[in-house]
Amino acid sequence: MAIQGNVIKVLWNIMQMLEEEQIEDALTEAFEALSDAVHTSSGIMWIKDSQTRTLYSVISTGDIDATGYGIAYGKGIVGKVCETGEMVYVKDGLNDDRFPGGKNEATGIITHNALYYPMFLKSQVVGCVELLNRTLIDDYSKDEISIIHSFAGLCAMIIEERGFSYSPSTNKNSVMTLRGIKKDFTTGAGVSHILKGIDLDIYEKELLVILGESGCGKSTLLNIIGGMDSPTEGKITIDGRDFSHPTEKELIKFRRDDIGFIFQAYNLMPNLTALENVKFIAEICKNPRDSKNALKMVGLADRANSYPSMMSGGQQQRVSIARAIVKNPRIILADEPTAALDFTTGQEVLKLIESIIEEGLTSVVMVTHNVEIAKMANRVVHLKNGKISSIRINSWPMHAADLVW
Repeated sequence: MAIQGNVIKVLWNIMQMLEEEQIEDALTEAFEALSDAVHTSSGIMWIKDSQTRTLYSVISTGDIDATGYGIAYGKGIVGKVCETGEMVYVKDGLNDDRFPGGKNEATGIITHNALYYPMFLKSQVVGCVELLNRTLIDDYSKDEISIIHSFAGLCAMIIEERGFSYSPSTNKNSVMTLRGIKKDFTTGAGVSHILKGIDLDIYEKELLVILGESGCGKSTLLNIIGGMDSPTEGKITIDGRDFSHPTEKELIKFRRDDIGFIFQAYNLMPNLTALENVKFIAEICKNPRDSKNALKMVGLADRANSYPSMMSGGQQQRVSIARAIVKNPRIILADEPTAALDFTTGQEVLKLIESIIEEGLTSVVMVTHNVEIAKMANRVVHLKNGKISSIRINSWPMHAADLVW
């Protein structure tokens, strides 16, 4: 009875999570709870698009980035599970012909073992739950299979009831790829492990939001992406070129030409006007926009000759955004850009960031504590204790004007 009681407890917890208003959040949290309950390090949720007969990975848990992949219906293990409706358990992926070199057929993830369970709705398979790399030596118990079965059924019902529809809008052209990124800091008490193996892709023209509690490694990750810090271990690739060990000259050029910064504290030069602040940045980068046009884009053409002390916090943050835009960067990094602003002003700043994405100007990677802001992102990464706990795609990102916090 104790084991059965534990099954009921897990399922009750999952059911409560699935009642969340935002379906992507609900599915992500519930999937994380499932992975913990059945002792797997990672997981992928696949949903079938009946029109294109393609399966798309919409949510991943654990320290992997496996969202945005597509598999033709009936192809590979995932496709065949959805075609036959039968569970598949791969006990030893490293010695299984279906995993060349021990890698997952769709994502390239090293797979020691995997369980694939179909998601049924009214006798039709609508997707697949893929659980990777079980951390226990023994096989899944009957109780664990029961939990997985119930989870798959609950998710299928939620997807139908709540109208979840996946639109594969993520551009898979990767600007930057991070693999196995670790960062250690030496303190008086010893070595502090801040990042513990991050795998992440940053795609062209997307808004990627990174969430997590204080101290989880968000700012450290942002600094590494922006070339302001270097990893202790791991590989960084930019446009397919290895950038793991750049020279100081290469780093300066990268920060100057390819990265725009939006800081919580604005970081404007107080003795320069708004236009002069923007021009200062434009003059040091390779292919800048017109400085006056950059100010116009953020709605501050009429404040070009104002000094920071003459402007509100929201206006100063707009100048900061103009400085980032004027560089024509590949990636803009935004570190808590609304934290020091009131709701109305913060929402205006988010509208500007939204317009940057909609106009296809660049990619934006934003760190924030505000979970509501994540609703406007194309993808959401959750960091926990220096590792990625989940990555999910927002099929239908909300407009900044509709956010409330």
